[in-house]
Amino acid sequence: MVGVCLTFDNGPEPEVTPGVLDILARRRIAATFFLVGQKLRDPAARACAERARAEGHAIGNHTLTHGAPLGTRGAADAVAEIAETDALLGALHGPDRLFRPNGGGGALGPHLLNRAAADHLVAQRHTVWLWNAVPGDFRDPDGWVATAHAMLGAAHETVVLVLHDLPNGAMRQLDRFLAGSEQAGAQFGSPPPASCVPLCRGAPGVDFARYVTDASGASC
Repeated sequence: MVGVCLTFDNGPEPEVTPGVLDILARRRIAATFFLVGQKLRDPAARACAERARAEGHAIGNHTLTHGAPLGTRGAADAVAEIAETDALLGALHGPDRLFRPNGGGGALGPHLLNRAAADHLVAQRHTVWLWNAVPGDFRDPDGWVATAHAMLGAAHETVVLVLHDLPNGAMRQLDRFLAGSEQAGAQFGSPPPASCVPLCRGAPGVDFARYVTDASGASC
């Protein structure tokens, strides 16, 4: 029976996020939403984030613009992507100050952070959540459910599943995915495994350096 840590990236989207929240409320499933900071400047999008927080979901920082991965950018630019989103999140942040870098299609590696971004996250006592299952709903809005079910079936540890509350039609399949997963014995609401949390409240784990590129472009 696999545990699932359900997460949603790249929102909030006023046309999609409320429907996702309705489904989660009906099924009594808690999730974590990693938000793109610049979207919070839209009052309707911010209202979605505030509703998610009020309904018991966790909120995290997913950079300001979701542009190129931070490990490929300049120091000041990368830090601003984190810090400006933190400022926009304000009280939406929970005690863990969650952050998720963008990997460019779900890839993991030293391209996720540069040294300045990593040092900033440590100094600000952030917790970094990565992932171990990206079923590709952003590119396959109809077929991702089967992919996700296969990932859950093959898992040997808690699955940190990345979905996207984006207006591409993929979330029309969310309720079907959740129903099928629960019927197969999946337990939603599990915390992420240590392998997906390389930084916890500013304390680096043994794998944190794997996700950091230094100024010369080499992995640390």
